[in-house]
Formats: sequence, C-alpha cells, structure tokens
Amino acid sequence: MGTAVRWAGDLGPQPDTGSLEGDLAALLRDKADTLEGPGGRLLHVLIGEAAHNEALARVLDTAIIQPVRDRAAAVVRRAVARGDIPPLQDAHVLADLVVGSMVSRLFLTPDAAHSGSTDGPSSGEAAIRELLPFLLRALGAQPG
Repeated sequence: MGTAVRWAGDLGPQPDTGSLEGDLAALLRDKADTLEGPGGRLLHVLIGEAAHNEALARVLDTAIIQPVRDRAAAVVRRAVARGDIPPLQDAHVLADLVVGSMVSRLFLTPDAAHSGSTDGPSSGEAAIRELLPFLLRALGAQPG
C-alpha cells in the first residue's frame, strides 16, 4: 500500500499551465509516469485484486482515485474560469476518463503497452498523444 500512498502524494496541487490542454497533458503524464514506473506492476496487481476485495477497493479509491478526482476537478475549475470550456455537471468524470483510459492503454491493451521503443516515445507518451485530443473534445474544447 506504500506505493499507493506515494502515488497519491505525487498528485498534489498541479501548477496552472495556463491552458486546459497543458493541465490535462500534465495530469495524463503523471498517470503514465506512475503506471510505467516501479510501482506500476504493483498497482496492476492491486487493481486486479480489488475486483475481489471490497476493502482493498475502498482503500484504492481513497488513496488513488479520489486524489485524481480532486486534481481533475481543479483542472476543470480553472478551464471554466478561463472560459476554455462550459461548466460541467460533474467534473469528477474527467478523473474517471483519465484513470480509465491510461489503465486501459498501459495495462490492458497489449499493442499499446509494448509499442514504445528505445528510440521512440514511451507507450505512456504515445497514449497521451492519442488520448489528449479526445479528452479535450469530450470537455468541449478543441486541441491547440
């Protein structure tokens, strides 16, 4: 569980990059770095085990998902305040899209997870390039 706590700690307040695209790219990059980093394999196992262990699922929600939701809500609040996007009914849905898409691309999609080469972008960077335009459109913004 130490990995989960460290991951949540890494999700502290994100500096405002000045744009929704920059803030969202930074959030996606943090998730990719975590999932591809040393604790990624452990998180993969914990996520799988949480499907059968309600107590573990609650701990993961508190330690991992809720901090991402809080950070995603801050990204949305800043974007709305800047006029980048219209207000959202539930800003936490963005966190679900970020976490779900990154876990899917890096843990569950074999071709995507192993597409990075030593001379090209990591699979996380490739996932960010693919996902960012879709997430921006889903929020009502256009990629820059």
